[in-house]
Amino acid sequence: MPVDLYYVPGSAPCRTVLLAAKALNVDLNLKLVDLHHGEHLKPEYLKLNPQHTVPTLVDDGFSIWESRAIITYLANKYGKGSSLYPEEPKARAMVDQRLYFDIGTLYQRFSDYFYPQVFGGAPADKEKLAKVEDALKLLDLFLEGQKFAAGPSLTLADLSLVASVSSMEASDINFTKYNNIKRWYETVQRTAPSYEEANGKGLQAFKELVKNMMKK
Repeated sequence: MPVDLYYVPGSAPCRTVLLAAKALNVDLNLKLVDLHHGEHLKPEYLKLNPQHTVPTLVDDGFSIWESRAIITYLANKYGKGSSLYPEEPKARAMVDQRLYFDIGTLYQRFSDYFYPQVFGGAPADKEKLAKVEDALKLLDLFLEGQKFAAGPSLTLADLSLVASVSSMEASDINFTKYNNIKRWYETVQRTAPSYEEANGKGLQAFKELVKNMMKK
């Protein structure tokens, strides 16, 4: 049975899943969801995901959404023994912590700051920007003396974080002023399997979307 991924190319969470699938050698049957025309609100999609979000993964009848839940599921099922999601409890806890930091702090604060500007025409909020900068300072601290976000090896944490951080290229946020983040970002770009295909192309689509939306 194919592993179906319902996705939007520019979405950072969708790019996270694409990166993880490439790293785990999982072939995905990609199903584009047209949000503009409400495909995510149709009964057949709501049956798969009542929260009507992307990405949504369907594997042999099992449906799961939220990108970080998806990638840990893929690693648990298809990547046993992989260093991407180590089985040693402390090492795995570190990966999980970074994933939770991404969804609850870094990506959340970026979304809260930038998406109202893109999709709602709101002005930039300096207080929200300051919170993004605080999150970046934390990430920079996490990376002090470490090659990757959760230790010496590439893990799912890096793949999730790099999708979030790279999205900031479409904004006025300069994450490269943080030396550890800049070094890490360049390292992940070089080492994540099929980075350009899995993240680079979608990032360009996101940048084009932002450019077009900000013109309105």
